Amino acid sequence: MKKIANYFIVLLIVPLFILGGCGDNDDNPAPAEKGNFNTLKTYLIEKSLDLPDILNGWIISAEALHDNLDNYYVMDIRAAEDFANGHIEGAVHTSLVNIVNDAKDVTKQIVVVCYTGQTAAHAVVALRLSGHTNAMVLKWGMSGWNADFAGPWNNNVGNTAGDYPNSWTTDATATPKEYSWPAWETTTTDPAEILKLRVDQFVEGGFNGVNSTDVLAAPSDYFINNFWDQADVEHYGHIKGAYRLKPLSLAGGEIKKINPDKKVVTYCWTGQTSSMVTSYLKILGYDAISLKFGANAMIHDDLESHKFGPGAIMDYEYVTGN
Repeated sequence: MKKIANYFIVLLIVPLFILGGCGDNDDNPAPAEKGNFNTLKTYLIEKSLDLPDILNGWIISAEALHDNLDNYYVMDIRAAEDFANGHIEGAVHTSLVNIVNDAKDVTKQIVVVCYTGQTAAHAVVALRLSGHTNAMVLKWGMSGWNADFAGPWNNNVGNTAGDYPNSWTTDATATPKEYSWPAWETTTTDPAEILKLRVDQFVEGGFNGVNSTDVLAAPSDYFINNFWDQADVEHYGHIKGAYRLKPLSLAGGEIKKINPDKKVVTYCWTGQTSSMVTSYLKILGYDAISLKFGANAMIHDDLESHKFGPGAIMDYEYVTGN
């Protein structure tokens, strides 16, 4: 009888072990594989979509566009009302959030137009990362096409650096160090899908800009990158505490010298190049913003080049209506 009792006990215990083992596996499945920054980084470098590639031949003058207009597909991302009040003949109206989708069947080289060339730079980065690798920004935007549209630029040039003398310096720029890469994950591991997801999120977020007065009032609140050549920094000075990271790339590791835990401000001469850089950094996962109107907002009277003014404004024809 004792052997029979032991036999029945074994019969009862074995299923419990089996059930228990199944329960553990169900409650703790293997973690799903996820994509991350390194997946995207490797893909961008392999596909020649590093930042220097994106910054290659990205801007076109009003004169060059005007003289070869039939060769380009012009996409205007200003508000519908402003588009109706005057636009380049043949231009189509769209928006930053819709531009990638609206451009998917376009075969001509795309030129994106906005008010100043700054939001258009956001759109061009999105397009270049989405297959339109030769898309371009109209320099100065519609402000440079005709004086009738020059208000956005005329109203924002200035010398704000003079209002914050303690924030502008001729000292050496800050010494960079390396940081960790931005930390984020996606549910897909396919790098092309990751890039599309990041670009979609980027255009949905709208323009990423900051006024020069906000940065000059508290430069230590930001990680600031002066995107100039060294000779220009020595000639004009720079915002106190700014770094000078140029060139800036994934392959060369310079982007790793940007602090992913701070708000990253890039500034250039006009806010157009810095908008390109900001867009790329934003897609990579940095909290990036572009200093609007660049040096033209801070030291306009001192500039010897890259300066918005009468010489930058053409007198080209435009059409009205939708």
